Amino acid sequence: MPDIRTLSAEETRAAIPALSEVLADCVAGGASVGFMQPYAPEDAESYWHDVADAVAAGGNLLLVAELGGSIVGTVQVGAAQMPNQPHRGDLKKLLVHRSARGRGLARLLMDAAEREARKRGKTLLVLDTATGSDAEAIYPRLGWERVGVIPDYALWPQGGFCDTTLFYKRLA
Repeated sequence: MPDIRTLSAEETRAAIPALSEVLADCVAGGASVGFMQPYAPEDAESYWHDVADAVAAGGNLLLVAELGGSIVGTVQVGAAQMPNQPHRGDLKKLLVHRSARGRGLARLLMDAAEREARKRGKTLLVLDTATGSDAEAIYPRLGWERVGVIPDYALWPQGGFCDTTLFYKRLA
């Protein structure tokens, strides 16, 4: 059974090698999550140091999925918003290592992220994801509402423009 937990800043720093492996694997698999190929685990370390700093400052929640004691998935909630948006959070970087897919980890991570966001007073979450990606199909099944598509929003990690689809979810 997978273990889903929220990491502290110290735990995030200790987990940087494992988190870097997950991120690098997803980019290698074609996930449009902000980075370009080739992308090795060591390339991801500075990103995760920044995430750890955001966790320490209270601006980010970082959740991980573990199987057999190893981190195989992660998701973040950007909790720090402008003063007129204290109720909103940004869901970021839902990542599951390709070797661990098909076990319901994305759903477990999303459910936990929503619970943690609710605990912190968030009533609305938003996200964007690459249009036409495998990830895009996940969110409607989890109760997220599709808002629309922005063309040429980013690049695929192997190059070429990528549209993005926007989603939101109200938390009860």
